[in-house]
Amino acid sequence: MKVYRQLFAASLLLPASLVFGACSAQGGSSTDDPAADPSGELGVESAAVVEGTGAPNAALSEAVASFDGTNGFLASNGVDGPFEVARGVFEEHDVIDDGLGPVYNAQACIECHQNPVTGGGAQTMELRAGHFDGTNFIPQAGDSLVNDRTINAAFQERVLAGNEVRTFRIALSLMGDGYVEAIDSNTLNSLALAQPAAQRGTFQQVPVLEAPGNNRGARFGIKNQHSSLLSFAADAYVNEIGITNALIPTENASNGRSVAGIDTVADPEDTGNDIQAFADFMRSLPAPPRGPITAAVTRGQANFNAAGCNVCHTPSINTAPAGSVINGGAFTVPAALGDKTIHPFGDFLLHNIGTGDGIVQNGPQTTRLQVRTIPLWGISVRNRLMHDGLSVTVSDAITRHAGQALAAKNFFTNTLTAAQQADLVAFVVSL
Repeated sequence: MKVYRQLFAASLLLPASLVFGACSAQGGSSTDDPAADPSGELGVESAAVVEGTGAPNAALSEAVASFDGTNGFLASNGVDGPFEVARGVFEEHDVIDDGLGPVYNAQACIECHQNPVTGGGAQTMELRAGHFDGTNFIPQAGDSLVNDRTINAAFQERVLAGNEVRTFRIALSLMGDGYVEAIDSNTLNSLALAQPAAQRGTFQQVPVLEAPGNNRGARFGIKNQHSSLLSFAADAYVNEIGITNALIPTENASNGRSVAGIDTVADPEDTGNDIQAFADFMRSLPAPPRGPITAAVTRGQANFNAAGCNVCHTPSINTAPAGSVINGGAFTVPAALGDKTIHPFGDFLLHNIGTGDGIVQNGPQTTRLQVRTIPLWGISVRNRLMHDGLSVTVSDAITRHAGQALAAKNFFTNTLTAAQQADLVAFVVSL
């Protein structure tokens, strides 16, 4: 742990103790209600957690939208306030003495989240692989994640023979994710239930790592692997950088082979201070701002809605009231994140849009060909699109849609004129 990590740990001592204290207090059995979950796999949150209990506030306000500064969750003084210190931890490059690897993809969070500012997206991608036996997806030896780097050449990972399912994952922006975390799970479930049957997304519950025994509505990751930013941070730290931590204390194998012989740093390599800093930095990021709204953009939004794109790319969602208890009891929505209206142009649900991801993560086999709707906010600073980053124009991305999005794609290609298509693209690029 670097010196300023230690200083940051002291500044976060109280919230960290509350989080991990809640883990112990909430660690119990959960009650599932399949009727509340369209996927039928995981039910509502643990009975120990009740979302939406904060006092409703009729005076909803717009979320902070900017590529600069903080939304107020962590204060900033422009030099060394809590926000700047958390950003420094997020930007710090780990080395072998910190526990880097032994297999990994990056040395720092900022390598995958930097454009146009720290916390944005990037062109970087990860690789996943496995085998489909006709019924089930089976990850390749070790895990479906195939790390690109290693601290020892003998442990380089690669796609192994017999693993014909391969896919890339593009690094997404984290801007606005604090607001996303603050959405009541019931709100996401309601979005799914309100969608036409042919386009209905899958709402699933996943474990909250910091509150063992509790599930919550998923919302983060291409496959909706996580529901809290602390869980997301812990997962990314070990899978992308190779740093074990208090929530995930076990090293990844290399293509199924133990790395114990080359891992010289005792596990967990991060005792919780870094992942708490990552989570709090992400919670402090404003939503990405809109670009100019021109006449073409306004016409394009009408075409976007007429095509049915807004069914999955939901324009507006409200966060839970300030004071709501979420994440299995481990986090209370603060005023900076609660009672806000956000415009993500995404529903944070899983859909089959015909792109054949093929991977199962933290969900049932029925999610194999599904991916989370990519929120369109912030797309103005992206030039590699879709979940795999393999589309380079908005038109390319739209015409790749199939499955539950086939009708919308066909409306774009067959009903709209070239001028109307251009207006729709102008609208998307303005987001």
